[in-house]
Amino acid sequence: MPKKAAELMVGVQDPPVRGTFEQKLSDDFRIGSCTIYQRDGERPVALQIRLTPSGYRGLVKEELDNGATPLPQIVPGAEGYYFKARGTDRNNAYAVLVRGRTLLNVQLEMGVAGRDNAADVLAMMKLIAPKLITDASAPDKD
Repeated sequence: MPKKAAELMVGVQDPPVRGTFEQKLSDDFRIGSCTIYQRDGERPVALQIRLTPSGYRGLVKEELDNGATPLPQIVPGAEGYYFKARGTDRNNAYAVLVRGRTLLNVQLEMGVAGRDNAADVLAMMKLIAPKLITDASAPDKD
C-alpha cells in the first residue's frame, strides 16, 4: 500500500499498520488485508483494504442502483463503485472493485475532515487494484 497516500487519507503520519496480501487460497488465488490504525489509546481502524473471494457482479449492480458512483475502468474485466457515507461525522468513504469472484475493498473508516474522501478511496483503488486484483483473479468469462 502506498504509505504517503494512506497517511494523507487518515491524517496520521507513520500510522500503525498490519497485514499482508501474500496469503494463498490456491495456486491461482491470493487473499489478504492491510489495516491502518489511528494512534489514540483504542487504536480504531482508520483504513482497511481487503482482497477476498467474495465478489459477484450483482453486488456492484445493487450498490449502483442505490446511488453509488461507478468506478472508471481500472482493470480489464473488472467493475465497481465508490461512495462517501452520509449522516456520519467520521468522513468515511468506500470503494469496491469486482473481477471474477475476487473483491477488492477500500474502506476509509476515519477520513480527514475537509478532504474529498470519496476521491481518496478512488485514488487508492487506482493505485493498488492493477497489481492486487489482476494477480489474484481472472476476469469473468461473460
